[in-house]
Amino acid sequence: MQPAKIIGPIVIIFVIVIAAAQATFVVDPGYRGVLVTLGKVSNQCEPEGLGMKKPFISTVIPVLVRQQTRELPSECYSSDLQQVQVKLRLLYKIPEQSVVKIYQQYAGDPFTSLIAPRVQESLKEAAALQSAEQIVRQREHIKNLALTGARKKIGDILEVVDLVIEDITLSRELEAAIESKMVQEQEAAKARFTQQKAEIEASTAIIRAKGEAEAIRIRGEALRSNPTLIDLQIVEKWDGKSPLVVGGGAGGANMLLPINVNTGGAAK
Repeated sequence: MQPAKIIGPIVIIFVIVIAAAQATFVVDPGYRGVLVTLGKVSNQCEPEGLGMKKPFISTVIPVLVRQQTRELPSECYSSDLQQVQVKLRLLYKIPEQSVVKIYQQYAGDPFTSLIAPRVQESLKEAAALQSAEQIVRQREHIKNLALTGARKKIGDILEVVDLVIEDITLSRELEAAIESKMVQEQEAAKARFTQQKAEIEASTAIIRAKGEAEAIRIRGEALRSNPTLIDLQIVEKWDGKSPLVVGGGAGGANMLLPINVNTGGAAK
């Protein structure tokens, strides 16, 4: 058998195997595929799993659609013209309906070309409305303003899930000034609390004294209007022992002796 007759079928089989391999593709979980045929992009993305394509002339580009997290340092200025360094962490994802559009319109990483500039712009706009002290104290408010602004600027082509402010850095002089002001405010609040406590205690003492004076006045009026009330109070407080007075004669002293009263029988 001639070598050419052997090599020819082998080459044909090899080409068929390569063509069959080129005609299939696999999209991994969490990804979608962008099918490009001779430079032309398909209108629909390819779902995850095994698929078919034209061999040698078609390519499938994988695009991650799972939620991603990226850090983003940013520099902005407050309303009082203080420089503020902010460290952000951004959570975002590419919606399936935007996979092809992002591949066509935004070269490279969409985070760098689409998300980062708009998030930084929104943060600067939010920071410009607040003083440096307010930016530190109202971190959640600044975050919400920046997140809302970024979503409006980006639109629905990308889903901005959340924006987290991890750190805010001010100049040392400004940090010292803010800390000193906060200490003074805490001391002032403590002084106001002490003053309010003293005023409440004084008011309570006055109310108690007025109540006691009113009670004495009422008792005095009751005694004047009903003198027998004193006798009733004496009877209520009597312990059941009657006093006995024994005379000592013309010049002697009288003696007061108690008499035991037995209510159950005669005295012995």
